Amino acid sequence: MQKIISHSKILKMKKVVTFGEIMLRLATPGYQRFGQADKFVATYGGGEANVAVSLANYNIPATFITRLPENDIAQACIKQLNGFGVDTSFIARGGERMGIYFLETGSVNRASKVIYDRAHSAFSEINDNHVDWDMVFEDAIWFHWSGITPAISQKAADVCLSAIKKAKEKNVFISTDLNYRKNLWKYGKKAVDVMPVMVQYSDLIMGNEEDAAMTLDIEPVGVDVTKGEVDSEAYINLSKKIINSFPQCKYVATTLRSSINANHNKWTAILFDGKKFYKAQDYDLTHIVDRVGGGDSFMAGLIYGMLAYDENLQKTLEFATAASALKHTVYGDFNRVTVEEVERLMSGDKSGRVNR
Repeated sequence: MQKIISHSKILKMKKVVTFGEIMLRLATPGYQRFGQADKFVATYGGGEANVAVSLANYNIPATFITRLPENDIAQACIKQLNGFGVDTSFIARGGERMGIYFLETGSVNRASKVIYDRAHSAFSEINDNHVDWDMVFEDAIWFHWSGITPAISQKAADVCLSAIKKAKEKNVFISTDLNYRKNLWKYGKKAVDVMPVMVQYSDLIMGNEEDAAMTLDIEPVGVDVTKGEVDSEAYINLSKKIINSFPQCKYVATTLRSSINANHNKWTAILFDGKKFYKAQDYDLTHIVDRVGGGDSFMAGLIYGMLAYDENLQKTLEFATAASALKHTVYGDFNRVTVEEVERLMSGDKSGRVNR
């Protein structure tokens, strides 16, 4: 089993920076529908924050950048991020409100449902004066952003592009999760008109078939996820199209989810380095606790693996896929697992036996 990154190596390691909106998550208890609920379970979450938390759990220095209002709810959120070890020192403060999303967890043949309440949030009104990217990227080795950020507002898209360009100027490795969210693109721009300009700087691109079609206008062939089975071969052509369309891109990653129903998924992933395809082992997720944040936990696993496993791409992919499989057993957006737990699963121990 691969050793955990040593303390001395962590002290010398440059940081990973992530940028995006973190929200208050209000979820109905259990499997209740919105119309049934007389209370909500409050936690925090957001794609890029989820990645930062996972990395901090793996002892990777992680800095999260966002904008939050000056109020007690936002302060509680920052304290929780600090509790995981995430650096929040560059978070901009100001604006009127924190974004919110409401979650109704699906069951069997009823899908989960998300309602966003993030219009006019502090983050949606961010501008370039709020973040000193030169300071942020000092001692940074990696920058991660997702397609959720430019979907929020023109201002968020502009600041994200500024961050991307500054990261590239400083030779920081850039990853993006295409993360198409149709309910967010409401400010007059289409994803396909915005995302390619930003994605062109990315060294690693992650996304599924819908993401590629809606954000990059790259259509997959032979993919129908509604049938409950996913053929990894169908994604090989998609990965080749992406890497050929963006010469800067060195890696394309895709998670493959076969959805039997809301509680039962099959899970694996592929990674393409421009020459060779890697496929992870398969996971049968028969009892899903919470699938929100599954892609974010996978991306964090990729980042960890590429930093910790000395370019062993098969092991990197196995770590990312196992980490995400474990995330499906954890309530909330954040993946509260350790390197030891992930490596135990990726080594083949899927028994779930009590560890004493």
